[in-house]
Amino acid sequence: MNNQYKIILASSSPRRKELFEKLRLPFTIEASDYEEDMTLKIPPLKLAKTLSCGKALAVARKHQSGIVIGADTFVVFDNHLLGKPKSEAEAVKMLTKLSGKRVDILTGLTIINIASGKKVSITDITKVYIKKLSKQEIDNYVMSGEPMDKAGAFAIQGLGAVIIKKIEGDFMGAMGLPLFALAKELKKLGIDVL
Repeated sequence: MNNQYKIILASSSPRRKELFEKLRLPFTIEASDYEEDMTLKIPPLKLAKTLSCGKALAVARKHQSGIVIGADTFVVFDNHLLGKPKSEAEAVKMLTKLSGKRVDILTGLTIINIASGKKVSITDITKVYIKKLSKQEIDNYVMSGEPMDKAGAFAIQGLGAVIIKKIEGDFMGAMGLPLFALAKELKKLGIDVL
C-alpha cells in the first residue's frame, strides 16, 4: 500500500466518513465551505460533477499538497432532482410517484492531486428499482419518520431497503461514496487500496 499522499476528505458527512474508513487508508476530514447550488440549469450528470468539484476545489485551495476528495449525491427521477420532502404529505406524494418505478442515485466524485494539479471528476450512477407500493405501505413508511430527511423520501440503507426490489450499480455510491470508482481512480494516482 502506497501512502505517500496526505488524503483529505472534503466532507462533513458522517456517512461519507464511515464509508471512506472502509478503505483503511489514513485520511483527515475537512468540511468544504463551497455553497452548492442545486438550481443550476445543467443536466443532472454534469451537476453532480460540478458540485463535487466545487467542494473539492474549495478545500484544495487551502493546501500546498495532498489528495482532496469531494463528493455530492442526489436522487434523480424522470430527469428531475428529488430533494428531501418538506412535509409528510409531500413524502407520501413522492413515494406514490416512485412506486413501481426506477430512480437514479447520482454521486459526483472529484479527486484532486494538489501538487500536480491533476483532477478527475466522474459521476457514478446507481439505478434503484422501487417495488409497487400499496397506500398502506407508503403511509406506514412515512409514519416511521425515515423518509423525512432523505432525498427522494427513502433511505436505501435503512427501513427503505424493504421497498427496494433491485439495485444496479455501486451500493456504496448510493449511500454517498462510490468506493469501487474511488479505489480505481486512487490507483491511477499511485494509491493502492489493496
